[in-house]
Amino acid sequence: MTVRWPFVDLFSGAGGMSYGFAQHPDFAPLFAVDAQHGKPSARPGSLDCNATYRANLGLTVHGADLSVYSPAQLLADTGLRPGELPVLISCAPCTGFSRALRHSHLRDDARNSLVGRTGLFVEALRPAILVMENARELVQGNFSHHCESLRSHLESLGYQFHAAVHTLSDFGLPQVRERALVLAVRRDLTLRTLPELWSGHKPRPSSLTVRHAIAELPVLQAGETAATDSEHVSPALGPTTLQRLQAIPQDGGSWSDLLTVPGAEQWLIPSMRQRVAAGDFGGHPDVYGRLWWDRPSVTIKRECAHVGNGRYAHPAQDRLCTLRELAILNGFPRNYVFCSGSLANRYRHVGDAVPPLVSHQLAHVCQWMLSGLRPDLDACFLPATSFTAGDLR
Repeated sequence: MTVRWPFVDLFSGAGGMSYGFAQHPDFAPLFAVDAQHGKPSARPGSLDCNATYRANLGLTVHGADLSVYSPAQLLADTGLRPGELPVLISCAPCTGFSRALRHSHLRDDARNSLVGRTGLFVEALRPAILVMENARELVQGNFSHHCESLRSHLESLGYQFHAAVHTLSDFGLPQVRERALVLAVRRDLTLRTLPELWSGHKPRPSSLTVRHAIAELPVLQAGETAATDSEHVSPALGPTTLQRLQAIPQDGGSWSDLLTVPGAEQWLIPSMRQRVAAGDFGGHPDVYGRLWWDRPSVTIKRECAHVGNGRYAHPAQDRLCTLRELAILNGFPRNYVFCSGSLANRYRHVGDAVPPLVSHQLAHVCQWMLSGLRPDLDACFLPATSFTAGDLR
């Protein structure tokens, strides 16, 4: 009989981390918690991510704010006793660390303290392994003291602690995504890492491209939904936005190209004109940009539901990349379901998520630590995603 190791997921979101673990035959979700926080100005629970989690993992998420929900409550709600849990997942919000927001390197966001609060859950549950994913600035930013505080706390409890920044395309993700991965492991286990799992192997460069990941999906117009896949949907564009995008060259063009395309300067918006006049194209030159066919995607962020928010336009079709396309580029399988009455929220579910293509490999790393048996890398790739064992070199 196959052993199933239960895991608990704090800040479970749309299930990106949990799904990768649940698709490993030795792991099963026991409990998940998320408050479904959307934009700061939105009502509590507005993100609707718990419905997406349930649709794909078959588990109802406990809706609670982890800044007030206590470890004692979790023990009572799960019936767990200290030391029984194999894996605790805790991917606290990354917004306060991420360099995507200008003020994040200047002001220590209150949400950053949730990293340290994770230590209280580890102290109460005493899991064999803690897994955490966050923005790279968790480890090397101005507020990395939150990570160091967690390290100090967990080492005092007898855990080995490993924190490092990785470019996830090194593990087969067709996207340039730098993330911090943290593992805290009980001292009677041997600590293992993703780079160790990949030792001696690399992905073929051609397997990491946008073309490899999404080129075969059906052609769509802005505002259309594919007849065979309700997640292959792109929002409608207003006439002016559509004409601006049509003027931007295919395969990697961006708004700055409007200056060199005859007749296209008319589509510059006031903020673009100000940048041009100042000779400063700003920290976000990718807005209204198209992806390149033969490169990995740029980083897919939470607010990826509009062409004006980044380089999220299709390389050749005049529209935002569909929900399915961005999901594939962020390591989701092609059969994943996203649930919300708001299409923008469904895009947020993608941008917020830990890529399941990578979390499935992390599950194999945890299996290696718990069992002592090294997995075969060929068996560590999540089915129905863009990367297969045949893409190794």
